[in-house]
Amino acid sequence: MSNTVTIIMIEDDEGHARLIERNIRRSGVNNEIRPFTNGTEAVGYLFGPDGSGIDRKGQALLILLDLNLPDMTGIDILKRVKENKYLKSSPVVVLTTTDDSQEIKRCYEYGCNVYITKPVNYESFANAIRQLGLFFSVIQVPSAAA
Repeated sequence: MSNTVTIIMIEDDEGHARLIERNIRRSGVNNEIRPFTNGTEAVGYLFGPDGSGIDRKGQALLILLDLNLPDMTGIDILKRVKENKYLKSSPVVVLTTTDDSQEIKRCYEYGCNVYITKPVNYESFANAIRQLGLFFSVIQVPSAAA
């Protein structure tokens, strides 16, 4: 079991993905970033071949999630992550162009930890990532249910 946080970036816009990664690095966060450009690949990685999520049991993950993906909605991914006993403790940062108050409310109801609207104020974004990184370095990530 690894205590190092892996950042899962689910973002279909290559320019946004590069900008996000650059700003994460600029903020001093050097954790591994696993980029995914669509929901299908990200869900496959997160939930594994059997769909249970057990492959990620005990892993510290931080999920950066765009809501507008080409093949599925980020909301669907958020719901699945937060309903999964192995993944539900993973923080989810929604990064999206949608600033609709109902959508924001729905994301928080489903369990997102931070909702950031693009174009992102990257100073705030970098601070949020640093704070979550600090959270992980101080808090022992609880083992997911067996």
